[in-house]
Amino acid sequence: MTISVLIADDQAMVRAGFAALLDAHDGIRVAGQAAHGAEAVTLAARLDPDVILMDVRMPEIDGIEATRRILGPAYPAAHVPRVLMLTTFDIDDYVYDALEAGASGFLLKDALPEELVQAVRVVAGGDALLAPSVTRRMIEQFAGRRPRTPRAAAALAGLTDREREVLVLIGRGRSNSEIASDLFIAEQTVKTHVGKVLAKLSLRDRVHAVILAYDAGLVEPAS
Repeated sequence: MTISVLIADDQAMVRAGFAALLDAHDGIRVAGQAAHGAEAVTLAARLDPDVILMDVRMPEIDGIEATRRILGPAYPAAHVPRVLMLTTFDIDDYVYDALEAGASGFLLKDALPEELVQAVRVVAGGDALLAPSVTRRMIEQFAGRRPRTPRAAAALAGLTDREREVLVLIGRGRSNSEIASDLFIAEQTVKTHVGKVLAKLSLRDRVHAVILAYDAGLVEPAS
């Protein structure tokens, strides 16, 4: 299946560079480009992309607000896209707002070309966390700013013991293969459990499963 991508960035050279890089890879097609957040919102509704590369800082409306609108319940799209935020800084307060807005991950703008391509594939599949060098640290800091919520803990009631174990390991940043090794089960079985966890908890992807694991107290920072 071809992954369709919308690129939203206020710098024309950045958009052109990302588009050329992504279009050169099989299975990825750049469906459109937006120069600011408002245009990203409009094009996302019209083009219905699988993934949106969204710059944080843009004119008119920024990438955070654009993400909120695109991922909001009233948005007129055939399916909900995955939003990959692009940030210039290793630790950027905007990233926390992006997570709350529903972004599926984030990537530094100075990432290697192959890292960008892989990030798009990963986000499209909702299969793993992004930017390994910063993701865990960012989410820990993000979670540390939020109070524990009874609602998050109550959401776990419908999980089986095995699904709860899988959620804990997701929260600790484990990949499917690592979870399979930890629990002595097949990787395909892990994928099934992960899918059920996301469905039961109404989570968009693994990034938000990690956040819920912290919010519910299943995982502690640096655990």
